[in-house]
Amino acid sequence: MATACIPQVTFEFHDKLKPVVARFDHAQASTDGGVVLLKALDDRLGMTDQLAACLIDRRDPDKIRHSMRDLLRQRIFGLACGYEDANDAARLADDPLHKLAVGRDPVIGAALASQPTLSRFEHAMSPRALYRASRTLAATVIAHHRARLNGRAQRITIDLDPTDDPTHGQQELTFFNGHYDAWCYLPLVATLTFNDEVEQYLVAIVLRPGNSSAKRGASGLLRSLVRCLRRAFPEATLRVRVDGGFAGNDWLEVLETQRVEYVVGVASNARLVQRAGRLLGEAYGLSKYSGHTEHVYGDTLYAAGSWSRRRRVIIKAEVVRLPGRDPKCNPRFVVTNLRETPATVYASYCQRGDVENRLKELHDGLALGRTSCSRFWANQFRVLQTAAAYVLLQELRRQAQNTACATAQVSTLRERLLKLAVWVEQSVRRLVLHLPQCAPWGDTWRRVAMAVGAAAG
Repeated sequence: MATACIPQVTFEFHDKLKPVVARFDHAQASTDGGVVLLKALDDRLGMTDQLAACLIDRRDPDKIRHSMRDLLRQRIFGLACGYEDANDAARLADDPLHKLAVGRDPVIGAALASQPTLSRFEHAMSPRALYRASRTLAATVIAHHRARLNGRAQRITIDLDPTDDPTHGQQELTFFNGHYDAWCYLPLVATLTFNDEVEQYLVAIVLRPGNSSAKRGASGLLRSLVRCLRRAFPEATLRVRVDGGFAGNDWLEVLETQRVEYVVGVASNARLVQRAGRLLGEAYGLSKYSGHTEHVYGDTLYAAGSWSRRRRVIIKAEVVRLPGRDPKCNPRFVVTNLRETPATVYASYCQRGDVENRLKELHDGLALGRTSCSRFWANQFRVLQTAAAYVLLQELRRQAQNTACATAQVSTLRERLLKLAVWVEQSVRRLVLHLPQCAPWGDTWRRVAMAVGAAAG
C-alpha cells in the first residue's frame, strides 16, 4: 500500500497484464538529466561566473542563502530546460540535477531559490549593472569564438534585426506598434556569422520600447561590437546586414564611419522602379519564354532625397509567375559598398533571412516574450538571461556536429538531450547518474558528453 505522502495510481489494462502501479517515490531522480551537459558548457565558457560578477548584491550578507551566481544559474539553466517562468521554481527547488547544475550536492544540498526570491532578484537589477552584463555576454561569446578559430577569421558578418514582443499587461514602456498591430516591446537582436559558416551566433539582445524605430540603439550596439571584434579578430573584414528599416542616411554614414562592409535593404519607390524598368522588361521576357518566375540583377548609382551622396544600389528585377495568375513584377533593392557582382551581393543579403530562424527559436523555444514584469529593467534582465540560455544551447548544438542533433532546433535539442530521466546515486568518492539504457538518443548524448569534456570509462 502507498502511504498518504507517496502519490500512487494503478492501471488495469484489458490485455490480461498484471495491474500496473505508478508511484512518485524516488527522491533522487530527475527528468532533466541533460543539465550536466549545459553545466559542462558553462564551465568552459565561464559565462555565468562573468555575468554574476557584473551584478551588485545589495542584500544583507547575514541573510543571504542564495548567491547571485546561484540565482543566475538557476534561472538560465531553467530557461534552457523549458521552465520559462520564475513560478516553476517551486517545482524545481529539490530537483537533484538542477541543484547539481548550480554547484550544490544533488542529494543533501540545500533547496534552490523560491519564486519570490527569483522575482526580487530580477527586479533588483539597475540599468548600469545590466549594461555591464550585456557587454560581458557579448565579450564572452566573441572570446569563445576567437579561441575556437584561433583568432583567425576572414570575414565576420553582423546581422541586426528587430522583433516584436507582444505585451498583455501594464509593463513600463510598452506601446502600440502599428507595424505589428499590437502593444509590445521591440527587442533588437544581434548575431555573428564567421566566414562561410551556416550558424548565426547570438551575441546581444537589447529590449526597447514598443514605439522604437528600427535604428533606435543600433548605432551604439554596432560600435561596441565592432570594437570588440576588431580587438579579437584584427585581420577580419567586418560586414553588416540589415533590412530596409536601417536605410536612412544617418545609419549609412555610421556604417561608413566604422569602415565596415554593408548590405542594407532599401524600400521601393517610383524612382528606383523606373531605374529597374529595363531589367524588369528583360525578366518579363525570360519569364514569358520559360513559363516560370525569372529574375535579372543589375545596379545603379542612386541617392535618396535625404542622402548626402550617391551610393551603389543593387537591383533584383523579378517577375513572379504563378499558375492561374497574371505575371507580377517584384523589384527589390539593396544599397551596398561591396564591389562584387549584383547577383553575388544580393545572394549575400538574402542569407540574412536565416535570422528569422534564430528569432523563432528565441520566441518559441525559449519564451523570449515572457516579459511580464512591471518594470522595464526587470524585463531587460529576463531578456538577457534568455540570451545566455540560448548561447548555451547554440554551443550545445555546435558540439553535436556529425550527430542527429547537428541541425536540431532548440525544442528538439531539449527533447533529445536535456529531457532525460536520471537517478542520482551518491557514494563516498563520486556521484553516479543512472540514465535509461534504452534512451532513444543515448548514443548522441554520449558523443556530446565526450565533446564537452567528459572522459570515457
